[in-house]
Amino acid sequence: MIETRRANMVRRLRSDATESEKMAKRKRSVAIEPQTLRRSMRRAKSICSCSSPTSTFLNAHSTFSWYEKDLWTEIAKYLDGRSLVMLAVTNRWFYRLIMENSIWKYVCLRDLQVPSPCHVAFNWIKLYASAFDGSHSYMFRQQEKHIDWMRIGAFSLDSSVALLTERLSFPARIPKEDETERMLQPNGCCVINNVKTGIWIADLQLVRCPVCDLNTCDGTMQTLEARHMELFLNEGYHNGSWEYELIGSHDHKNNVDGASGAIFDVKHLNDSSTSAVFNQKTWIGKPMDWQPKAVITRHAVAVNTNLQNNEGLHVKYHAMRAGKDGEVVSVRISQQLL
Repeated sequence: MIETRRANMVRRLRSDATESEKMAKRKRSVAIEPQTLRRSMRRAKSICSCSSPTSTFLNAHSTFSWYEKDLWTEIAKYLDGRSLVMLAVTNRWFYRLIMENSIWKYVCLRDLQVPSPCHVAFNWIKLYASAFDGSHSYMFRQQEKHIDWMRIGAFSLDSSVALLTERLSFPARIPKEDETERMLQPNGCCVINNVKTGIWIADLQLVRCPVCDLNTCDGTMQTLEARHMELFLNEGYHNGSWEYELIGSHDHKNNVDGASGAIFDVKHLNDSSTSAVFNQKTWIGKPMDWQPKAVITRHAVAVNTNLQNNEGLHVKYHAMRAGKDGEVVSVRISQQLL
């Protein structure tokens, strides 16, 4: 009996030891499992991550530089004014580069499609802004008279003598300045001396009659206006000391097919490019086309508007000088139905 009891006790102790070992193994497996999971997660993360390949052309030994002056100067030649300003505000380096006068000179001459003048009195960035900011003469004076306008373009006056005419045919002869009044009626043209040379900008203006009451007059006037490129930058223009002066006027008292006006550099009147103005079939509107038409060449500008049946035209010629006895800086040819 004693032996039997001892054998049962041994079996019970072994069974308890086995259960204890099993419990210990379960605890170890529970403790180890999160670590195993974390290791597997770390391995999975390292497999999914990626890194950018090292650039071979922008490394420490590369000779390429984003701030290459010659490169960006060349790129600037293909940008318009707005894009140049946006690039200039990027940082100080681009500001110094883009503000260089040579860049704005190139862009201005490119967009105006004119040759370089001998001399300018202002920075080219100011000249560019004056030419392309949408301003015109009636924004500064007589705004209440203005109706509409159209930018024609730019041309050059190489000489100080300009021919103003309302006829789109080659003149039989060039009148002298002291013959203005005598030549207007038969020939419809006049000559102005002491004109400021350089780049001129031409606009076609549509304004109300400048001498009538706005409440009672419905008349309109077509004006071919040309101004020197620097006009709007001069203090004399803004303070009103430079005014337009009437240099001549006359009437056509019969029906007129169209209201025309042209400005020529007398020095280049015989140039092949100027002949395009006299070739009316290539640019004047067809009958019943009442929209204004314009043509501009290197040294001349002209406009024409077909008219319905009328009783004639009143034509006036104006010039603005840079002070008393100064150079002519702007001219106008105005036409109004009688």
